Amino acid sequence: MASSIYTAALMEHNAHPDYKYDMDAPTAALDGVNPSCGDELVLALRVEDGVIEEAAFTGHGCAVSQASADMMADLVTGETVEEARRLTSLFLSMVKGEELSSAELEDLDEAAELGSISRMPARVKCAELAWRTLERMLDDSAPQEE
Repeated sequence: MASSIYTAALMEHNAHPDYKYDMDAPTAALDGVNPSCGDELVLALRVEDGVIEEAAFTGHGCAVSQASADMMADLVTGETVEEARRLTSLFLSMVKGEELSSAELEDLDEAAELGSISRMPARVKCAELAWRTLERMLDDSAPQEE
C-alpha cells in the first residue's frame, strides 16, 4: 500500500511553519505561482558573501506547497548558494521519481519525506513550487561571468 504523502513532518511544517513571515530587507524576493491549483508564494532570501543567511516565504496554498516551502527554507538557511542549488536539484529529481542515494536523501533531511509525492503527479507541482522559485531566484542572482 502506498504511504500517505501527509507525513507527520509535512503536517507539522504546514501547521507551524518556522519560515513563513515577511522578511525585513531581503536581498532577493521572487513570486512563485502554481496556476494549476492556485498556490502562490513569495520567497525572500538574504544572501551575504554567497551564503543564504535567511530564507522566508509568505503566501497561501495547499498543505503540500506550504510544508514543502517551510522545509526548503529550513534546509537552505545557512548553506552556500552552490549547496542550495545542489539540494534543489536533488529535491526536484526526487519528486520526479528519480532514485536518490541514501546519502542524498539524508542531505534533504525532512524534505526527503516528500519523495512519495512522485506517485501523485497532480501534487508534484505543489511540492516543487518553492524549490522551482528558489532555483529561478538563484539563477537570476548568479554573478555573471565576464
